[in-house]
Amino acid sequence: MIALLRVDHRLVHGQVAVAWFNHLNANTILVANDAVANDNFRKSAIRLAKPENAKLVMKSLDDSIKAINSGITDKYKMLIVVESVRDAEKLIVGTKGKITELNLGGTKVREGTKNYSKTVNLTSEEEEMLTKLKNESVSIFIQQVPNEEKMFFK
Repeated sequence: MIALLRVDHRLVHGQVAVAWFNHLNANTILVANDAVANDNFRKSAIRLAKPENAKLVMKSLDDSIKAINSGITDKYKMLIVVESVRDAEKLIVGTKGKITELNLGGTKVREGTKNYSKTVNLTSEEEEMLTKLKNESVSIFIQQVPNEEKMFFK
């Protein structure tokens, strides 16, 4: 079962590893990221940040989609973390309705971004992707940590 899909450019760190993982009562963190899947150094760093009681899986986006669609992940309560809105869109579209909620937790300030909160900055292309997902019944909200108020993407 997918507890939450979160976009966070830092992937797994204190907020994800402790606050969100515990808040969701999850037992697994899936890092869906093509670069991490092929980078042993980054994998090692992420392993250090995970909660002690968490199962941690790091897969490419395509392998993550295959695993979710196969049903093999159904037995886990998963927090899925991706690095970008584009990765989230690919995962949501690829899993055909299995992900209905998207948390925007952190996206870097980049050239051409619009600031939505203290941690979320979106390009016009990302805004279009999110609008399309929202129109396809995906609930999208900005929330850095669970005890903050949700701000829904409009």
